[in-house]
Amino acid sequence: MILKAKNLTKTYKEPSTVEVLRDITLEIPAGSTVAITGKSGEGKSTLLHILGTLEEPTSGEIWICGKSTKTTSLPLLRSECIGFIFQTFNLLDDYTTLENVAFPAKIAGTKKNDPMQLLRDVGLEDRAHFPARLLSGGEKQRAAIARALCNDPPLLLADEPSGNLDHATSQHIHQLLLDLSRRYGKTLVIVTHDLELAKLCDTAYHLTDGSLCTF
Repeated sequence: MILKAKNLTKTYKEPSTVEVLRDITLEIPAGSTVAITGKSGEGKSTLLHILGTLEEPTSGEIWICGKSTKTTSLPLLRSECIGFIFQTFNLLDDYTTLENVAFPAKIAGTKKNDPMQLLRDVGLEDRAHFPARLLSGGEKQRAAIARALCNDPPLLLADEPSGNLDHATSQHIHQLLLDLSRRYGKTLVIVTHDLELAKLCDTAYHLTDGSLCTF
């Protein structure tokens, strides 16, 4: 299993006690595409952030690429194993598209996938030297997908990747994300409210009242 979670819980104490996640156990095989759906406020993004080691669970344990998050350096684990795709793109506006895509490799001091080839893959070769602030929303998300692939991580985690886009652009982003994850042999976990996207994935879960059930 590329990703395994056992008995995850998440409880917030302030301003009042709220149990967001309840005893979630999940196993995701390598190369699969998985959607997690649910209403706003159910904790979908919280679960994804916990699975990606960006937030700590209240209890439970996670294994990524066979390594326990309790005994492994989390920055190193994220750098080597996880590519993130966020709803808000998280690009550096004053850097070029190419510089944004290459940024993970620059931080890690490695070069695994060619950033320019990744831009070709997402149809942005002609925007390589544009400042990111000049890109449209759809172009920014395509650049973010390319950036997530730069370090060649086995696991991609996408948090509402089309949440800020119109319907037509969203459909294009959905298909591009699924196509590239399969072409590059990645495991893809997507948090989404879009049921059309969920149906395109190999497996879909629904998060409600803090628990996961098969969609």
